[in-house]
Amino acid sequence: MLGAIFERFVQQSPISVMVRGLMERVFAPETINRIFEENASSQYTRELLFSSLVELMSLVVWGIHPSVSGAYRAKAEVVNVSRTAVYDKLNGVETNVSSAIVRETAIGMASLIEFVGGKSPQILSGYKIRILDGNCLEKTDHRLKILRTIAAGALPGKSLVVLDPELRLAINVFACEDGHAQERSLFSEVLKTVKEGELWIADRNMCTVGFLFGLHQSGANFVIREHKSMPWKPINPLQAVGSVETGDLFEQTVSLSDAGKSLRIRRVVLKLKKPDRNGENEIVIFTMLPTPTVTAAVVAQLYRERRSVENLFQTVTENYECQIQTLGYPKAALFSFCLALVTYNILATVRGVLASVHGVGKIDAGLSDYYMVDEVQSTYRGMIIAIAPEHWSVFADFELEQFAKCLQDLAWRVRLKSFLKHTRAPKKKKDPPKYDPQHPHVSTAKLLATTKQSP
Repeated sequence: MLGAIFERFVQQSPISVMVRGLMERVFAPETINRIFEENASSQYTRELLFSSLVELMSLVVWGIHPSVSGAYRAKAEVVNVSRTAVYDKLNGVETNVSSAIVRETAIGMASLIEFVGGKSPQILSGYKIRILDGNCLEKTDHRLKILRTIAAGALPGKSLVVLDPELRLAINVFACEDGHAQERSLFSEVLKTVKEGELWIADRNMCTVGFLFGLHQSGANFVIREHKSMPWKPINPLQAVGSVETGDLFEQTVSLSDAGKSLRIRRVVLKLKKPDRNGENEIVIFTMLPTPTVTAAVVAQLYRERRSVENLFQTVTENYECQIQTLGYPKAALFSFCLALVTYNILATVRGVLASVHGVGKIDAGLSDYYMVDEVQSTYRGMIIAIAPEHWSVFADFELEQFAKCLQDLAWRVRLKSFLKHTRAPKKKKDPPKYDPQHPHVSTAKLLATTKQSP
């Protein structure tokens, strides 16, 4: 009987089965509890296992349950602790633990994507690309006692996220509880993770002398937009080196100084044909990529790759509950955001498996995250009712090769047409609507009738 029910979900919603199988593996209790034990410094396990909290919150982040309270009601018998105990545990999750969940679960998902051959094409030969960008969590509700008399928006924290664009995974996150802190205050933690042979791409907020020197000293390279406050000295004048679709390219060599040391770098200037969305007419980029191997045009294109991080934040914001407005405590809000990154990675892994079966180009260009998440949200609760949790444990027990084959078998069953993006035609300019104060309302039926009668 169970086999027949399971097969129906496999046939009707293979993506939901893929996601549930990945969740079983990624959120395996022994893995999550190990991460907690190795990274928690003050919080400890009393009655509520950390893995139980992660399982409960993952259902909220996925949108399976509308709130923490709703998820608790659904899981109360399994969790077997009070609602207060759940919130106390949630509000005390240390940022080191939240970051470690993203970092360590990404390793297993990266191995799976590489094993099935679902990576995107290499962006620049010889380099591992790392894209860095910041994210400030939005203001929360004023539910905490300390916030009830304050009208200003309450910011629960911010973070720096590292993306591997070839794997499409968020591979690391650096969290900060101070919503007013500068992103640059996290650079020392970022530099500890930099490895030789990496190429770091970032926006102007990451452009400091110390950070560029730090990347260079770690054996890494960079493509980072110039900040206007950045001090540099020209070694040669700016020279025209060609053009791209968006504008003309210029380049020069400049020198940076830090603590008596100097660094010669390339300064690439793209003078835009049209101002960008911020009204700026040029984009200036610092890099140490070698010439003539990597041209100025390639440098400009590499910088455009950082948009993939913006797409990540957009996907997380639009499709997941990445910030639960009722979670005012910074640790809880950042924990929720980090779990949203993990769920994003699970979906990215599904995309990687689909790419290994249906082709990378087809998946990257046409598959909609929105429709995939909607499919999971609409199917998950019924699937869990029909198939008890203990019957999913086989996914966690599989060897990598077995698990990959199982997911690819499911991927073949996915009807891609159901998840394709709908591209819109360019918007046409319209005259502003006319308003007649003497006729503030109109009859829709009469207008439609008039339209049908007109030739």
